[in-house]
Amino acid sequence: MKKVMFLMIAAPLLFLSCKKEDKCPYSQSNASASASERAYLTSYMSTNSITALEHSSGVFYNISLPGTGASPSICSNVTARYTGSLMSNGSVFDVTPAGSPGINFTLGQLIVGWQKVLPLVKAGGKVTLYIPPSLGYGSSDRTNQQGAVVIPANSYLKFDIELVNVQ
Repeated sequence: MKKVMFLMIAAPLLFLSCKKEDKCPYSQSNASASASERAYLTSYMSTNSITALEHSSGVFYNISLPGTGASPSICSNVTARYTGSLMSNGSVFDVTPAGSPGINFTLGQLIVGWQKVLPLVKAGGKVTLYIPPSLGYGSSDRTNQQGAVVIPANSYLKFDIELVNVQ
């Protein structure tokens, strides 16, 4: 009887312990902005009287609201509302639809500039990012479905982000 009871308790535990954990396919990027990209952003901040901190990667940022929830990691699913614009002329290339609860992403799927700084903000927080080309879309044009260029190669980008949720 004791053996039967033992097997009834131990068997489910063995199966549960063999359950495979979902592995995160993403890892932290070691990418960093060049000295010339950092110099450009420093000059831009100064010329436009923008107060921002420089992340060790070369992304400049300003946390306007730190948030109170969880902080994301590279494998976190995040929900964000955002506006992305070109620093060269202010034209908006992407925006979360008005009234939207936000768009869901895995942080590791996003451009390196987001990956580097978003972990500094907690859910409910707001941050503005100033991203150099090497941590954004690099030396390739980004086009829309009609083939028109919406983000020219080597663009410096600005994102206003509200981190709605972190899972």
